[in-house]
Formats: sequence, structure tokens, C-alpha cells
Amino acid sequence: MKLFHSLSEYKAEKKSIVTIGTFDGVHMGHKLLLEKLIQNTKEQDCESVVLTFFPHPRMVLQESSDVKLINTIEEKSELIKKIGIENLIIHPFDQKFSRLTAEEFVKTILVDVLNVQKIIIGYDHRFGRNRTANINDLIVYGKQYNFEVEQISAQEINNNAVSSTKIRNAILEGNISLANKYLGYNYTFSGEVVKGKQLGRTIGFPTANIQIKESYKLIPKSGVYIVKSNYKGQTIFGMMNIGNRPTVNGENQTIEVNFLNFNEDIYTQIISVEILEFVRDEQKFDSLNSLKEQLKNDQLTSLNYISKI
Repeated sequence: MKLFHSLSEYKAEKKSIVTIGTFDGVHMGHKLLLEKLIQNTKEQDCESVVLTFFPHPRMVLQESSDVKLINTIEEKSELIKKIGIENLIIHPFDQKFSRLTAEEFVKTILVDVLNVQKIIIGYDHRFGRNRTANINDLIVYGKQYNFEVEQISAQEINNNAVSSTKIRNAILEGNISLANKYLGYNYTFSGEVVKGKQLGRTIGFPTANIQIKESYKLIPKSGVYIVKSNYKGQTIFGMMNIGNRPTVNGENQTIEVNFLNFNEDIYTQIISVEILEFVRDEQKFDSLNSLKEQLKNDQLTSLNYISKI
């Protein structure tokens, strides 16, 4: 896949079949659309082009918005690449871009830059300044500028019963199994293993403290989770705590993973963590011994779950 960081970098070598969207999560509904895009390119000898944006439009247009995203831009790129798209354009979204009228967008971007043969879009897609244009306007422009418009029907999308909003809500509620079902893969984040206060070592549960650099990455609700990672080709399972560690009067949220049957030094390593299942809410214990006993129970729960995978 060719990756472009703005529309100005892209030079059309042949006609393209295009889809546009934020594609947060690259979930099962998105995959349906992207696979349809690929099928069309094979039938018409065109190139597949996905146009997406960063920052997320809501980050720019709604000053009070603290939108958190399912994927970092790197994660989204990798997921789209795996599906088989030929060209991904991640265009910087800003106020100037948001003020393009619908016709300016169609003429200067779809026609002049992307050399569009066909656009495949969701039934509820809106575009242009203030998002005033819809699928019907796009069909009119298609006739004017000689490109096809294919609409993914509400029924096709609803049959999937999937949306980025539903997935975000499931993650925030700790319903990881539902989120993973909607995504079609395990919810994942990556970060650097940094030194913490190393209290886990004192009670027999050493943890890797994961620091995520992207402030916009969606973090699940506080609690204990079963996770897995791939380290040097080896799959390692663990249990993860997200929260403020109330038992030791912690003040800041941390993400700590106790990997099972693993004791290599992984400080400074960048590690990806796949979240498999929610175990329990975070709670405050009256002593470190009580916490230790609960962690033993959590470990048994985790091992029982892992044994059935």
C-alpha cells in the first residue's frame, strides 16, 4: 500500500475508485465497504483510494470536544493496509479545508486530484462546508463531472449493527468482548514500558508500566483485564490493571500489565497489548495483603480463561 500524508502528495496514474471517511476502528462495517471498493477496482481496472483525515474533524470543528479514538493513525493505516487497499491518503484536516464548498471538494479533489471513476459511500455521508451536501448532491455532481456514485444502503450497514460510536461505548463500559466482536479483531494499544513505583514486585506481581504517547487514544474503563502480547515472536498472556491504584493512594491513571510465566527485562521496549476480556472493576483494599489475595484470584480467573483459547 502507498501511504500519502496529504492530497498534494498523490499523483493519479489511472482512474480511481474512492471512498472517504474517518474509519475509526476499521471495524466490520468499514471492512465491508473497503472490500467492495477492492472488488470494484478489479472489475474496472482502476486504483483503490481511501481518503481519510487527521486530526479527526471533531477535534478541529468542536473546540470543546475531547474525542478519543479507537485507533491511532498508525494503527488505522496498518489495518487498512491488511485489507488490501492500494492507496491511503491521510489529509491534514483544518479550518481551511472544512470551508471548501461541496462543489469545490468534488471538482478540486475528487476530479482534479483523485481522477475519480467511481465513489463508494455510506448512505448517511455528508460533505462540504458545514456538511450541507448529501448523497443526492453527490449523485448530481457525478452526472456533471462524469463519475459513478455507489451508495452503501442503510440496510447493509444496519445488518452489521456496527458503528464506531457503539464500539467506543463498549470499550468505555469495559465490554471488551462486544467491542472485539464489532471490530473483528482484539482491541489493541501500544506504548513504551517505563519504570513505575515497582510496588507489584513487593507482593509477587511485577508489572510492566505502559505509557501511551497518543493522548487521543481511547483507554478502557478502570479495572482488571485479561490481555496478550507478542514479544520476539512469542505470545505472552497477562492481566492488566487500568486505574489510579487506590489501595496505595495513587493519584494518576496507570496501565500496568503482569505477564504470566514471563520475567524478561522489557523496560524501554515498545509493546502492543491486545485486550481479551474484562475481569472486574478496580477497587480499594484495606491492605496490600488483601490486594495480593485478590490478585491471586484474578490470576486463576485469567489462567482459566486462557486455557480455553
